[in-house]
Amino acid sequence: MQLQRPYVQLKRARKKRIERSHPWVFQSEVELVSGDPKSGALVDVWNEKGKYIATGYYNPESQIIVRIVSYEPIDVMDTAFFVARFEACLEHRDRFLQGAKAYRLVYGEADFLPGLVVDRFDDVLVVQIVTLGMDLCRDAIIEALVQVMKPQGIYERSDVPIREKEGLEQRTGLLYGECPRHVQVKENDLIIEVDIVEGQKTGYFFDQRENRASIAPLMKGWGKRSGIALQTVETEEGTQQLPVNANGKVVSFPWWDGATVLECFAHTGSFTLHACKYGAKKVTCLDISDHAIQSAKRNVELNEFTDRVEFVVADAFDYLREQVRGRDERSERNEAGGAAKKVDTSKKMTAGGGRTWDVVILDPPAFAKTRHAVEGAYRGYKDINLQGMKLVNEGGYLVTASCSFHMRPDQFMQSILDAAQDAGKVLRLIEWRAAGKDHPQIAGVDEGHYLKFAIFEVRSK
Repeated sequence: MQLQRPYVQLKRARKKRIERSHPWVFQSEVELVSGDPKSGALVDVWNEKGKYIATGYYNPESQIIVRIVSYEPIDVMDTAFFVARFEACLEHRDRFLQGAKAYRLVYGEADFLPGLVVDRFDDVLVVQIVTLGMDLCRDAIIEALVQVMKPQGIYERSDVPIREKEGLEQRTGLLYGECPRHVQVKENDLIIEVDIVEGQKTGYFFDQRENRASIAPLMKGWGKRSGIALQTVETEEGTQQLPVNANGKVVSFPWWDGATVLECFAHTGSFTLHACKYGAKKVTCLDISDHAIQSAKRNVELNEFTDRVEFVVADAFDYLREQVRGRDERSERNEAGGAAKKVDTSKKMTAGGGRTWDVVILDPPAFAKTRHAVEGAYRGYKDINLQGMKLVNEGGYLVTASCSFHMRPDQFMQSILDAAQDAGKVLRLIEWRAAGKDHPQIAGVDEGHYLKFAIFEVRSK
């Protein structure tokens, strides 16, 4: 029996997205709205035949006029409703992230709570509310989180422009208890300090947890390129297997077999930390934000990796191009040589840089924040990957990602292939991944496939 309350009825001539579990109803899909519902109120969604499909909250000011919260009729989104949903969220994370105390607890539509994100930093929660329907439930959300999670404090980071499209002001601040500005959590046995007040979005990007761990095999096995290999050596302590260089001398540097790594768009330095943990020899950690680099430095210090990391505050595009120009000039000077040289190698090089790395990691912010920005984003991804792969040592690895949900996986892959063609490189795909298990996806919802992550071996043609 259907509830006697306002409903929206969908048009006959439309794609059957809602029946296939898509959580958004667009204005253009609605035939009529019955019952004069208030903004933010629950409404039922009917198909063109008057059959109940789902229940969601209503906002006529948004292009997404209804956001689905249930596939069976519900009366209210009260504290009990949120307690049940948060318990289900916690059960999922406990199952797939056993023992973890830092992760995305609530992931919007994928947890059947559109417009709500909750990140857990041990006993501190950071909440982001982006829609009117959820904003009206603010008190119930806080009360339910306290009941289920029993946190020390809850902090709000609803400082995102999308709220304005919902007729809401941006908000930040303490919602419950006490929250220190900086919190420390563990990820893959690494200590991460997060600035929940000034850090990007909610302070940290949990979605790359498993992807960061996946770089482990790339970090060792590079010693032989420098002529270093394990050999049996007689020492005062007896016979040992020790690294020996081409001159027959024992190498004392403990990271002799490690990769040289460049991480661009480092933010808190999370890939840098993982690279060091897994055995990297030297890591260049780069971000355009001095605040981000200071955060990365702090995390490197906390994990005692300072001796293997250098920090650069620069625009990644400019930095990569500078290194490519320097590399090309060095190559030109080296190839000139002899009496027939066309380059005066006695003159100082005009280009700076010229460095290359065994592994280059590119994890930029979203280049396409709207559907109309995809074409420009495509050029951006092609350019950054073009420069990046040029700086990978022969047979090394390019680690690259896109978090633009408007950029489809096939488009992202094509931008990389176009870059490889221009760079004269052959790419061998080693990994193709998405977001982690605390970022589940509703099947059939393309918008959920926002994160694309790939590892390529890079070789010259």
